[in-house]
Formats: sequence, C-alpha cells, structure tokens
Amino acid sequence: MATPTADETRRPTGRVTMYTTSWCGFCRRLKSQLARDGIEMVEIDIERDPKAAEFVMSVNGGNQTVPTVTIGDSIVLTNPSAKEVKRHLAELDGQGA
Repeated sequence: MATPTADETRRPTGRVTMYTTSWCGFCRRLKSQLARDGIEMVEIDIERDPKAAEFVMSVNGGNQTVPTVTIGDSIVLTNPSAKEVKRHLAELDGQGA
C-alpha cells in the first residue's frame, strides 16, 4: 500500500516516488494498481509542496503533469502505466539495484 503523502522540500530518496494532486484520476488509478501489486511508494502532492511542483515542471517541459513517477535516482516517467513502472523496477532488480 502507498505511504502517506509527504510534504518535503527536496526529492525523497525512496525507490518509487509519485508526484500527484488530490483531484487527479490518473494518479488514483495508478496508485491503486501499484498498491494491488504490493509496490510501495512515497506520494507527494505538488499542490502542497512548491519544490515538488518545480521538480515536476523541470522534467515535463514546464508543465505540472501528474502522475510523474521517479524510480531510484535516474528514472523519471510521466503518466506511466502500472506495467511500465513494474518493467522498470524489474530491470533495476535485474541489475542488482
């Protein structure tokens, strides 16, 4: 199950982080799908955390597109499917990460 929303001023170091808004249906769907598969994440509401909103805009051409998901320190996905997130996690696991 997803961890509670975190309001942090810097990017968290957790394995999967999902940047969301409270009203985003795509975010709710992805969070539910990942939770069903036992994938834990840190969730950050960009409307409550200006630094998170800046990060999301920096990786999405100035847009506050959610869900934006980071995996580890190097993978950033915009509006990914659960299948895409799981594929990236499996690739990292295969590399011993």
